[in-house]
Amino acid sequence: MIEVAAESSPAQGILERIGPGHSVFIAGEWVTPGGDEVEVRSPATDEVIATVATCDGNDVDRAVAAASASFEAGEWSGTPLAKRAALFDRVAQILKEDREAIATLETLDSGGTIRRTMVDPLSQYFRDIASLLRRSSEEEGLPYADRPVPAFSILRRDPVGVCALVTPWNFPALMSAYKLAPSIAAGNSVVIKPALEAPLSTIRLVEAFTKAGLPPGVVNLVQGDGPGVGEALVAHPDVRKVSFTGSTATGRRVMQLAAADIKSVTLELGGKSPNVLLDDADLDEALPGSLFAIFLHSGQICVSGSRLLVPRSMEEEVVERLVQLASTLKIGDPLDRSTDVGPLISAKQLARVRGYIDGAVAEGAAVAAGGTEPPEVEPRLARGHYVRPTILTGVDNRMTVAREEVFGPVLAVIPYDDEEEAIALANDSDYGLAAGVWSRSIPRAVNVARKLRAGTVWVNEWHMLRHDAPYGGFGQSGIGREHGDYGLAQYLEPKHIHVSVAPTPYKVLFGNV
Repeated sequence: MIEVAAESSPAQGILERIGPGHSVFIAGEWVTPGGDEVEVRSPATDEVIATVATCDGNDVDRAVAAASASFEAGEWSGTPLAKRAALFDRVAQILKEDREAIATLETLDSGGTIRRTMVDPLSQYFRDIASLLRRSSEEEGLPYADRPVPAFSILRRDPVGVCALVTPWNFPALMSAYKLAPSIAAGNSVVIKPALEAPLSTIRLVEAFTKAGLPPGVVNLVQGDGPGVGEALVAHPDVRKVSFTGSTATGRRVMQLAAADIKSVTLELGGKSPNVLLDDADLDEALPGSLFAIFLHSGQICVSGSRLLVPRSMEEEVVERLVQLASTLKIGDPLDRSTDVGPLISAKQLARVRGYIDGAVAEGAAVAAGGTEPPEVEPRLARGHYVRPTILTGVDNRMTVAREEVFGPVLAVIPYDDEEEAIALANDSDYGLAAGVWSRSIPRAVNVARKLRAGTVWVNEWHMLRHDAPYGGFGQSGIGREHGDYGLAQYLEPKHIHVSVAPTPYKVLFGNV
């Protein structure tokens, strides 16, 4: 197990106690499961930072049974919304106090730079959910109606039941929070499975719920790979809702498994987000913003702006300035606060990204910056999974690098001749998760944004998400939405209670009975 850089880091003690006996949480207890032990490695150095235990099928059954028992008991599902909100406030405070430890753990196992992981959306997200609960209601009356018969109606929102939450490795704590918070707030019981590559901050997040006083069995955590533990969890007959974030290919498999029991699914999948520079864009803002759009977290973000659409007349200037700006980015240790670009998650991902760069060149693209040559890093980082931020020119929208999600720091510059072509190129994708428009004219940019088929469209910005606005995608980018009222609704079943206030005309409709 490696040492954390800072002597006083609060993550050191956490790493020392995380192990096979503290990596699976079922029915309110940390238990040792029946699967193998797996090493968690630092993407920055490839050194082992922790060991966790994985589950087998019996462990998945136990976790789902614990969640089901807690839901049926009703201690949490029957808790008034105001009391649920109070617990979420306690979780938020715990997370705020634990901010540095969570950030360090996430930097260690996901490779995210400490400058990014120290930004604290977690505690605010839980406070936002608490506020949402306080202004929500489980029931509301519909207007009185005299047709088809005189009656009044009640609209009730019931929790779904047991939810399976499957999260990715790129933003482990935040993606887990996006699922845990609304599903539990809605009154459900859950089983969460974080990615094995980066499970540490999710373990810490689950601990926050227990410290806040959530009843045993409401939240359960299992570990394991996707084909084994993930599929067993998604396919479990007692699971009524699945929320998954990951690749589109795996999302298809989740849908197949969920279809057997007609489970409800929320899928946040891949993207190939177009970033449109209009001819009146302020390049002093748009070009740094475009690099932020693609190179944040080494491009390992589903909404990364990986296709930059540029007016053909501006292409030479734009590329020249982008290359100069990219050369100023510091690649290195994600625990170093001066680092701009950290490592990719694994050697497998590194090979995948290099393969896309080589493939693009083979199809006719040119490397204007970056490429597959390893960057210069400190000797102790030599085994880390680093790739230089790469800018490709000569890209046609039909090329593989413009069609498929690379999930790495690779920007494809695609020229266009007029605004109509830019919109057509932007929408020419199987995906529709995010998009962006840069222009000095806000009305013009918003007009273009209205025509882009994407769940989130930024104007003169990127990566900024509001917790009260829907987040999700069109097309093969997924099904359903997260955040705010939209996200909470994914974990509730609406029920209509019809109360007649006059004799019904069944004799007329059904005969003499």
